[in-house]
Amino acid sequence: MEIEIFNLNLSSPINFSPAKNPNPFEQTVIKDTEVLFCFDLDSTQYLSFEPDREKLLKKIENSTELPMGNYIFTQKWDFLGRENIIELIIEMQKEALWQRYKPGQKLYLRYLYEDGKYVTQLFRQVMN
Repeated sequence: MEIEIFNLNLSSPINFSPAKNPNPFEQTVIKDTEVLFCFDLDSTQYLSFEPDREKLLKKIENSTELPMGNYIFTQKWDFLGRENIIELIIEMQKEALWQRYKPGQKLYLRYLYEDGKYVTQLFRQVMN
């Protein structure tokens, strides 16, 4: 999967309404709104060039805030399911490490509906 990562310096938090469906991998999660989920990534995998797909995602939260900070992010114009999300996380992680970023252990997954299309976005805070 080809990706491009972008930098984002978020000077204040972005607030979201809680998702009505707590499963982030079902398309019914979006109903005329945007939603945010937060994952803890496995402590042995989150800085690996070849993370284990089965171990990478840990605890999930239905998040209502993307905290302020420096982030790398990527997006795809589609609603991605679990396997495609994991593939995107791995590709983003590899690209970030190649560019000598130190991505944080939390991953934010944001879905929105824009211009008649679904958008899937991933955010990782960058540690200095």
